[in-house]
Amino acid sequence: MKGIVIGGTHSGAGKTTITLGLMAALKARGLSVAPFKVGPDFIDPGHHGRVTGQVSRNLDGWMLSKAYNQSVFARHAKGFDVAVVEGVMGLFDGYEGRSEAGSTAQMAKWLGLPVVLVVGARSMARSAAALVQGYERFDDALSFAGVLFNHVGSPRHLAYLKEAAHGHVRMPVLGGLRRDMDVAIPERHLGLMTSEDHDLSADHCRRLADMIESAVDLDFLLAQLPDAFPDDEPVTPAPGSDDSVRIGVARDAAFCFYYADNLELLEAAGATLVYFSPLTDARLPDDLAGLYFGGGYPELHATALADNCSLRQEVRARSRMKMPIYGECGGFMYLCREMGDIKGHVFPMTGCLPFATRMLDRRKALGYREVTQTRATPLGPIGQTMRGHEFHYSTIVEGNDNATTVYRLTDRMGLEKAHEGFLNHQTLGSYVHLHLGSCPQAAHAFVAACRQWAEK
Repeated sequence: MKGIVIGGTHSGAGKTTITLGLMAALKARGLSVAPFKVGPDFIDPGHHGRVTGQVSRNLDGWMLSKAYNQSVFARHAKGFDVAVVEGVMGLFDGYEGRSEAGSTAQMAKWLGLPVVLVVGARSMARSAAALVQGYERFDDALSFAGVLFNHVGSPRHLAYLKEAAHGHVRMPVLGGLRRDMDVAIPERHLGLMTSEDHDLSADHCRRLADMIESAVDLDFLLAQLPDAFPDDEPVTPAPGSDDSVRIGVARDAAFCFYYADNLELLEAAGATLVYFSPLTDARLPDDLAGLYFGGGYPELHATALADNCSLRQEVRARSRMKMPIYGECGGFMYLCREMGDIKGHVFPMTGCLPFATRMLDRRKALGYREVTQTRATPLGPIGQTMRGHEFHYSTIVEGNDNATTVYRLTDRMGLEKAHEGFLNHQTLGSYVHLHLGSCPQAAHAFVAACRQWAEK
């Protein structure tokens, strides 16, 4: 098996487009591709899955331990021809300036994979060689497979960049990609449009593959990649009870932000996951013992969610029956009393939690969070710690004054943030997207709570 990490000089260098193009080109050659994404991202993995036909897994140097990341890579890369890992931000950017912690470079070294450096070369000439030389020399422990120049203006521009690199950098120049907005994925306030709303068609994938084949020496890249040998006996999630319980998972264009590992850990803990759509299903699936509402874009589908009165009422009724229900970010907003948009329109939601939320025209919060439970919840006991990420444009505008919080939050530097996490009956909601790989016991606790409710 071959493996490679796609790292950029900075955010916006073109990592995602090049990663998708490489995946499409490799698949077009008949190779099987295992996709991965560094960082707390939900959108890029969705596009990876569309191109490769495989579930893309998140790797993260802050939320997850080194051993957990290596185990995830080993389990899900084994048996494939090529593993392609898309990096996050700039290659050496992590969560502090003093170390590599949380960076793409750290992950590449943890996995033992070489890096393809993507340089956004728009408006650059000979200076690009100095930039590449700096990245090449910054960390001697990191290996590079080559450099790709992106946003190249013309064949002459690429020739100039190659001339500048010759004799000044050790890594080979793999090629250069012209500026081509036809293959770019549109963006909105939380990043790229999701794969649910911007499906990569077969024609789009073909154009991505052709872009790479025409601009990159793919044969040379593959030939000089070292073989990667994931652990022959990777750690797998501990199996749960044979007494499976059915947990409903909201999954549609409004609720599509889920870490694949979260779902897998719930299944390993003994859950049978049953997917449903709050947008289109008039009622919940039968025989459920719990509900999970992930994040996404409920604000873009507020009218349809509000109009689906029967499902909203059924969710609220289950909450009052003390069924374990967990919602994060967009799912938390759906569990609240109402949601408003930036124009002042208000939409009724389920009312499981007594809050009103409103969308803002600016970002409200962004960053890693460590959660310490100050009360027992369906996710586990008091004192349990979990890690996750927060990124949203909405805020609580009503009902928060006298609310009791169950989470103490700190950021990646250990600084306290405003406490949150709200529990009503057995309905737990928060703006934080938790990665259950940071605390697998939480998945077992949630399944156990659902099983206990079903038995009662």
